[in-house]
Amino acid sequence: MGLLGTTTQQSYYNQSVSWTGNGSTLTFNVAAGDFPTRPTQQTDIRVFINNIEISTSNYSYNGTGVGDTTADNNYNLVFTNSGVNTAVQATSGAPLTGLVITLQETNPAEQYGNYQYIGIQDLVNNFIIAYVGLDKIINKVKRADVFFHAQRCIAELSYDTLRSEKSQEVEIGPDLTMVMPQDFVSYIKLSRLDRDGVEQPLYPARQTSNPTSLLQDSEFGYLFDSDGSLLVQRDSDTWEQYKNANDPDTLNDNINEENDDIDQTFFLGGRYGINPENATANGLFYIDSVRGRINFSSQLNGETVILKYISDTLGTDGEMQVHKFAEEAVYKWLAHAILASRINTPEYLVARFKKERFAAIRSAKLRLSNLKVEELTQIMRGKSKHIKH
Repeated sequence: MGLLGTTTQQSYYNQSVSWTGNGSTLTFNVAAGDFPTRPTQQTDIRVFINNIEISTSNYSYNGTGVGDTTADNNYNLVFTNSGVNTAVQATSGAPLTGLVITLQETNPAEQYGNYQYIGIQDLVNNFIIAYVGLDKIINKVKRADVFFHAQRCIAELSYDTLRSEKSQEVEIGPDLTMVMPQDFVSYIKLSRLDRDGVEQPLYPARQTSNPTSLLQDSEFGYLFDSDGSLLVQRDSDTWEQYKNANDPDTLNDNINEENDDIDQTFFLGGRYGINPENATANGLFYIDSVRGRINFSSQLNGETVILKYISDTLGTDGEMQVHKFAEEAVYKWLAHAILASRINTPEYLVARFKKERFAAIRSAKLRLSNLKVEELTQIMRGKSKHIKH
């Protein structure tokens, strides 16, 4: 059987399946191969006869199957005689002879383009088949050990080899904060969306932060709770003042203020030649890792911000997959990790798979870089132009 299985192209592109009516049949079965993931509720589908949508009162659908042959029969579309559209249905509710019945999924659970990836279950199965057994590199190994090393491999490759980039688009409220994504590891880029749909880059504010602010009494002594632990306030005065500042006014005040301490701020750079990363009107941000938030400067109030970040792709079972360009790198990684963690493994064998792992990862990086000669040629055409000053 091919890797695409029995799923039809219609189910992939249109997320639908079709039958032909005969004027008497009321029940139509949705088979396992009709959808990569079959709809389970009537609210998940729309039904058409001869391109005319049928009212939900005129049919029933309840996908309660769990995979076996008997349960598969429960994935049925059943027409009734309630609210019959006589233009396309008989009085019993059955679609007329020769007319096409189409069941379309309203909110597809599948993601397009998944064929380019291979899941962790298949990776583990393939590795055990190819590398584990009698007269093979590894005599025997626990499946749990292979899963552990496979997860570590996917996480490490996600940081600098695989396309693990994720993104979120958020409108910033008056509190000027954005909660870190649940699977956030590190950020790639933050930008502000302008009115033309172009992403304008944001740069980090390196001269401020949100430190832990201790509560003090009128005598500047520390305050403690009943357990003797220091009391702290939710947000520091540093962050509150930065959040409430109007950047253009603050800039002017700092430049005109006669105070040697102001020379240490990045605002004063405007006098002599400002630091390029601060020469922007798009806004600034900094990451408060302790509180799990991203804080923004005041001009981003009400603006739409796009965060692109790196995840280790281990957040959910569905994410634990690898691009097929890096499949061989995973197998070499697993072989080296398992052999290197065992006693009495010949060093020459460990060294061999270490070299093969390195070569496979390098090949994966080249493949995933997706360099196109035509695109590079177009980009480089203007590089030889003289820039006039």
